[in-house]
Amino acid sequence: MDPLSEVLALMKPQIYVAGGFAVLDDIAIQFPRHNGIKCYAMLAGQCWLVVETVPDPILLHAGDCFLLPRGLPFSLTTNLSLEPILFSEARDRCGVLSETPGDHHDAPYIAGGHFALTGNHVDMILQSLPPIVHIRRESDKAAMRWSLERMREELRSAEPGSSLIAQQLAYMMLVQALRLHLADAASATPGWLSALSDKHMSLAITSIHNDPGYPWTLQSLAERVGMSRSVFALRFREIVGSTPMEYLTRWRMLLGADRLKNTTESLSTIATALGYESESAFGKAFRRVMGCAPRQYARNTATSPIA
Repeated sequence: MDPLSEVLALMKPQIYVAGGFAVLDDIAIQFPRHNGIKCYAMLAGQCWLVVETVPDPILLHAGDCFLLPRGLPFSLTTNLSLEPILFSEARDRCGVLSETPGDHHDAPYIAGGHFALTGNHVDMILQSLPPIVHIRRESDKAAMRWSLERMREELRSAEPGSSLIAQQLAYMMLVQALRLHLADAASATPGWLSALSDKHMSLAITSIHNDPGYPWTLQSLAERVGMSRSVFALRFREIVGSTPMEYLTRWRMLLGADRLKNTTESLSTIATALGYESESAFGKAFRRVMGCAPRQYARNTATSPIA
């Protein structure tokens, strides 16, 4: 499994809601702060996206896709001079919004999904993303066109299973948008996601992910990617935002936390699989990264209510 797929698997994105709506009148719709990632696309028309703390509004055109990974409040508006109202209020106003994309060909139509991230330390992905990921290049929009058109058709129809298919298409949009973002070097921000678009750093991260229990050192990773130790260390820190050994330890602890939560493996088995010679060495690293002892983490996880 590739690093992006592995990290998303650990973050365990779960669809909270998927669907779409047409804007039938001039209106500004306010959405509150949210947890997780929202991923939307303009299937028709255009409107403005305004995100709190982001200085400039973005004009969205048909085919544009955007991610909101920081949970910031935002609004969608047909006119920047309008006072925003809450989405719940706009939804209740007759003649303002419609959930049927096929009935209003000229109206702005927005579709997508809201994903709750239920895995450990979700900031690993969120901190690698800007407040807005805007997919707008024509080549990128072409890459997403199939899933967007399928989303439109499923929302338009009332066929059996349409709701489930729309959810899966929203997840495809999320992964595709992340893939396109990391391929866009101009939009890169420090973090593991940006590193995946760098040939050498991607090889280093893939090597760590493929064999997290191997006794990796700074020297062996540098040799693996064909760079000197000093240049590799500097380059890795500049792109990823941490040292190679810090990244290795954190990835091991995320894997360990996932196994403690989702398997019945013993602590000794987990420690050995992740490259530690003893439970105590693993426990020391786990406390430093995760903030508590492994057994305490396992107990807290077992007694936590399911949301």
